[in-house]
Amino acid sequence: MLLLRCPLPLLLLLLPLGSRPQKLPTRDEELFQMQIRDKAFFHDSSVLPDGAEISSYLFRDTPKRYFFVVEEDNTPLAVTVTPCDAPLEWKLSVQELPEEASGEGSGDPEPLEQQKQQITNEEGTELFSYKGNDVEYFVSSSSPSGLYQLDLLSTEKDTHFKVYATTTPESDQPYPELPYDPRIDVTSLGRTTVTLAWKPSPTASLLRQPIQYCIVINKEHNFKSLCAVEAKLSSDDAFMMAPKPGLDFSPFDFAHFGFPADNNSGKERGFLKSSKFGRQTSPKPRVDLHRVCIGNKNIFTVSDLKPDTQYYFDMFAVNTNTNMSTAYVGTFARTKEEAKQKTVELKDGKVTDVFIKRKGTKFLRFAPVSSHQKVTFSVHSCLDAVQIQVRRDGKLLLSQSVEGVRQFQLRGKAKAKYLIRLKGSKKGASMLKILATSRPNKQAFPSLPEDTRIKAFDKLRTCSSVTVAWLGTQERNKFCIYKREVDDNYNEEQKKREQNQCLGPDARKKSEKVLCKYFHSQNIQKAVTTETIRGLQPGKSYLLDVYVIGHGGHSVKYQSKLVKTRKFC
Repeated sequence: MLLLRCPLPLLLLLLPLGSRPQKLPTRDEELFQMQIRDKAFFHDSSVLPDGAEISSYLFRDTPKRYFFVVEEDNTPLAVTVTPCDAPLEWKLSVQELPEEASGEGSGDPEPLEQQKQQITNEEGTELFSYKGNDVEYFVSSSSPSGLYQLDLLSTEKDTHFKVYATTTPESDQPYPELPYDPRIDVTSLGRTTVTLAWKPSPTASLLRQPIQYCIVINKEHNFKSLCAVEAKLSSDDAFMMAPKPGLDFSPFDFAHFGFPADNNSGKERGFLKSSKFGRQTSPKPRVDLHRVCIGNKNIFTVSDLKPDTQYYFDMFAVNTNTNMSTAYVGTFARTKEEAKQKTVELKDGKVTDVFIKRKGTKFLRFAPVSSHQKVTFSVHSCLDAVQIQVRRDGKLLLSQSVEGVRQFQLRGKAKAKYLIRLKGSKKGASMLKILATSRPNKQAFPSLPEDTRIKAFDKLRTCSSVTVAWLGTQERNKFCIYKREVDDNYNEEQKKREQNQCLGPDARKKSEKVLCKYFHSQNIQKAVTTETIRGLQPGKSYLLDVYVIGHGGHSVKYQSKLVKTRKFC
């Protein structure tokens, strides 16, 4: 095969016209390697190089033709065409060289125009044709001499492709060979993970050539070539936008196909901005496709997947010397569903303790036995705020964040069923108590003021006592105050860890109890009580807690207060 960069007329001029027998097909390896290193050598050329893969493009419904010459009969020949992001129609044909060009004639060579006319007027013999988006091959161990034509056409959309042709297929072998079983096996399946295994390429295990494996994961379909994957990933760099992705135009950057990325390229190819090809650009959705190359391992676990979702997996063996790849047979798998959570049944008028993992979710169900006009939900969040949603027979009635104690009263409906969804905090695990009832006078938790802080009076501090105050409500409740000596280095972080409001006085030592008393005020502005705590040690720190206990026996703790007695009096 000739290594040429020239249009057809010049190609014909360069065909050997002498009567001497020719030594081809052999190629000058030194010249060949030099030309392959010079990537510009084959840019915009209609001549295929021998033993090198080229990348090019096609405009929709605009055919493209490549040429190469085989000068001796019985020459091995292999041609590989790789469609990237659209199906291709391609045909390989051959026609005889002119008599002088074949080296069998004598005398003066024919004029150029006469040679051109002699070849281009002939249709040639079709050797192979294909239509589709598979990587397809033409291989012959004994091909006739002649001028070979490769014609390509894309009828679906503008696209790019790759072509590889060689007259020494046995020695080249640039594409990794597939094993006898080229399938990808799914060996393990979880909710967020899929483990894949495959047999190694003989190119690595037998020929000892450097092979690495690249895995591609997406939710749409399998890919038949790494070229198609790269086209999908590079579509974000496009200067044109497809009205319907996958149906019309697949955007691409011409720099990917051999055009120099200089500042004048836009001026030189300004026709591309015409109404035929140019389209208004708009933000493109992110390509949900991931590619990872893992070296020469034959097993890999894909993680961070979504539960109950179908994924497509493709594996490509890549020869790192040639950067050419071969696709294994792709597979797909659906991750397992999330474990269905058990729904907790709430009993009318009974308090239920609920624990929720960080960012977790719990579902509760309440089905009043009797007909009811109203239903009340009382929620006591022990730690951080939780999100609560209440649906009645599928209809959303309530969606709020709850911190501390909250009570919600909703309109009832005969034979209605209520589904309660609780979502935990992002900071950490959540604990709460919840009561549902259809009896309007049933209250599980005591009412609280809006401000549950304990105030300490600095001017009333002594070496053995501190005076504090807190707010109450119009409802008569029992208040108990407790004290605990702590170290001087006791800080807010330690105090925060102890802020479980659901732990009641029964979790405290009897020695820590100061007193209990009942208190309320019909005038909410005067619902304030004070208490002096005596018998303390000079210069010591104490943590004070106030618990309010409701009629049902359930308690709620106010915010803890850190105080310190005076050291000198």
